[in-house]
Amino acid sequence: MLIGKVKIKTPIFLAPMAGVTDYPFRVLCREMGAGAVYSEFVSSEGIIRENQKTLDMIKFQEIERPIGVQIFGSNPLVMHKAAKYVVSNFNPDILDINYGCPVPKITNKGGGSAALKDLCLMDEITQAVVEAVPNTPVTVKMRVGWDSNHIIIPKAGERLQNLGVKAITLHPRTTKQRYTGYAKWSYIKELKEACSIPIIGNGDVRTADDMMKMFDETGCDAVMVGRAAIGNPWFFKEASFRLKGSIPYTPPSLIELVNTCETHLKLLIENRGEIVGSNLMRKHFSGYIKGFPGASRYRQSLVTASTINIMKNELVKFKNYAQNFKNKN
Repeated sequence: MLIGKVKIKTPIFLAPMAGVTDYPFRVLCREMGAGAVYSEFVSSEGIIRENQKTLDMIKFQEIERPIGVQIFGSNPLVMHKAAKYVVSNFNPDILDINYGCPVPKITNKGGGSAALKDLCLMDEITQAVVEAVPNTPVTVKMRVGWDSNHIIIPKAGERLQNLGVKAITLHPRTTKQRYTGYAKWSYIKELKEACSIPIIGNGDVRTADDMMKMFDETGCDAVMVGRAAIGNPWFFKEASFRLKGSIPYTPPSLIELVNTCETHLKLLIENRGEIVGSNLMRKHFSGYIKGFPGASRYRQSLVTASTINIMKNELVKFKNYAQNFKNKN
C-alpha cells in the first residue's frame, strides 16, 4: 500500500504508545514484521522549545523505516513550526497528527482528541501541518467523536482528506469511552466508504484472528495494533503469516522469549541508560512473562529487581529454567 509516496509492504502497523513505542521496542516489532512503526506521541511545544527529552523521543534509526513521528498540540502555528522542525531535522517517512489521545492531562490543554470538539480548529491545525511539510505525507490518528452525542465520522474524515491528509487511522471509540466498552468497527467501514485515501483500522485487535476479522468486516487498508503487541512483538510475525495465508506460524519457544527479553533490555540500556532502561523494562517483563508454568515467580522477581545487576541475575535464572523446560519437553 501507499501513504502518499511511501510504500509499505505489510499492512500491519505498530501504534504510537506513550512510554512503550521507543526505539528498542520499535526495532523488535519491525524485525518481527511490522509494516510501519510510529514514535511515542511528542509535544509540539516541547519540539519548538528544543527540549532535549522531547527531541530524544523523535530519534530513530534507518532500520526502522518506514516510520511515522506523531505530534500533538492545540496551537496551529506551534504545530506548523513543530512539523517543519521534525521533518527538517529527523526526516521521518510520515508525520502523524494525534487527534485520538483521550487522557485528560492532554485533552484539558486542548491536545489529542480535544480537537474533535472543534472541527474548525482541527481544520486549522491540519492545514498548518500539511502546508509546513509539503514533501512528507501527513496522516491523522483519531477517534469517532468526543462522546456518543457528537459523532463526527465520516464527515471529519472527508474534511481531513480535502485538506491533504494522506491516510487516517480510526480508533472507533469516543473520547469519553477512553478504553471502556468496545470499539465499534462499523465506523471504520463508514469512513472507508466515504474516503479515497487509505483508512487504517485500530481498536480491540488482540489476536491475528481479530486482525483478519477487521480487514473482512471494514474493508480497511491496514490494521494498527497497540496493546496487543506489548510483551508480544511476535504478533506481527503471526499476523504477517496469516496475511500470506500459506505459511504455518510457530509461536516462540520459552528460550526465544528469554532471548528477546535480553535483547530488549540491552537495547533499552544502550538507548536510555541503566536506571531508566531497567525501569522501562519492568512493564515489558509484565507483558512477556506469562502463560507458562512458573511464570508468575519469574515475572515477580524481574519486575521487582532493585538494581540492574539483580535484574540481569534473575534473567540468567529465567534462562536456565527455559533451557531445562526445553530439555524436558
